[in-house]
Amino acid sequence: MSNGGGGYDEAAFVDLCKRELELCGVGIGQTVAVLRSGDVREHYARAFVCAGRLLGATVVEMNLPPASDNSDARAILAGAAQPLSGNRLAVEALKCADVIIDLMFILYTHEVHELQEAGARILSCIEPVDALARLFPTEEMRAKVEKAAELLAGARKLQVTSKAGTDVTYQLGAYPVVMQYGYTDTPGRWDHWPSGGFLYTSGSDDGVDGTIVLDVGDIVFPLNSYVRSPVEFTIRSGRVTRVSGGLDADLVNDYMTGFEDPRAYAISHIGWGLEKRARWSSVAMLKDGIGMEARCFYGSVLWSTGPNLEVGGTNDTPCHLDMPMRGCSLFLDGAPVVVDGEVVAPE
Repeated sequence: MSNGGGGYDEAAFVDLCKRELELCGVGIGQTVAVLRSGDVREHYARAFVCAGRLLGATVVEMNLPPASDNSDARAILAGAAQPLSGNRLAVEALKCADVIIDLMFILYTHEVHELQEAGARILSCIEPVDALARLFPTEEMRAKVEKAAELLAGARKLQVTSKAGTDVTYQLGAYPVVMQYGYTDTPGRWDHWPSGGFLYTSGSDDGVDGTIVLDVGDIVFPLNSYVRSPVEFTIRSGRVTRVSGGLDADLVNDYMTGFEDPRAYAISHIGWGLEKRARWSSVAMLKDGIGMEARCFYGSVLWSTGPNLEVGGTNDTPCHLDMPMRGCSLFLDGAPVVVDGEVVAPE
């Protein structure tokens, strides 16, 4: 966040964090734990600690030693060790907090669900400061996501098609809908700031079948790259059975096989983006965070492979791919929600 002269404006960032904590219901009598590892996002921790104290909350900072040479969020999503995993002392201490500010990205761990069951409100914050400000959450976006979640929760079949050749069907009902709108004021709920407007669920473990074709300009995370030639995924009974195409397909295959884990090929979540302020092009300038902005841009359809802990599943493989696509159509029980990359369902 610039102060107008190109420098970092710490006071403005503290104010931004204060507004975010207010949305999360932080105030007098609340306990906030700010969780980080090493020296990563140290200035984020300072800002949240100051913001929480300004609101009258009791604030503690927990700095865990890195579990590997690189324990930043992008490395964790790419399979690096997670500093919180197996740390019982830290987990038990965090259970005492009303709100946990996660500056590491602890989503894909068993520990995060234990903390949610204890009632903690968990907010991950790992994106660049300018994105935090530009995509600051709103009540209007929350209402849109909640309305979309009602549609998704009531559906039993989700189908995605595209002019590139995608035609895949997810059988729904086995897992809940997860909503992201950028803050959490409900005990036991996780969210990510910024999230834009994004929601997702998972198909039944053996209930996803068809073909997904990544077209030119679609994105592959955590490779953080735009597809340059089509990549075709063949999916049978909830598993990727074949990845074919050119160089991009080779990169995906090499990444997935490197984990030597058959669970890496399981289909995970599917959802769509509602954030008109988010930029599809943001990955080209990505220097920090996990690229949430490119995961939630308006009309995107994002599907993933690998772990499904976040929806209550049991797959905890460290190999996770998120793949936001443009220009797709998404149908719930045959009714159009997104058509050729445009949201058509009533908002």
